[in-house]
Amino acid sequence: MKVISVVVVVLFLVAGLAVGEQKGKICVATKEKSSEAAVSDKAGLAPYFLIFDEKGKLIEAITNPYKEAKNPGPAVADFLAGKGATVVVAEGFGPKIVEVMKGKGIKAVSFKGSAEEAVRKVLQAN
Repeated sequence: MKVISVVVVVLFLVAGLAVGEQKGKICVATKEKSSEAAVSDKAGLAPYFLIFDEKGKLIEAITNPYKEAKNPGPAVADFLAGKGATVVVAEGFGPKIVEVMKGKGIKAVSFKGSAEEAVRKVLQAN
């Protein structure tokens, strides 16, 4: 009986870790590499992306490698999906990036203000 109990506990722990890993990251398109930075007006053309964990902690600040591309939207959506983003925040989104993001299970959130405020808004909505 003890063996079964131990197995059940281990399975619950493993299942809990798997669920924890599925929580996504919040990506905010910004004009600067700081959490106080203003949210960028266009997601695909944003100079930077700030990646926050599910608790709102800044974990990475990266330069947008596609900001100079002719049609950056789809490439940016792929890039952010690869970073584990489930929510992307910007003032505005082009139709191509929204389409690709939807296909990857990423939610687009329009917001004007600072990156910190944007993350608080996303966390309060969930």
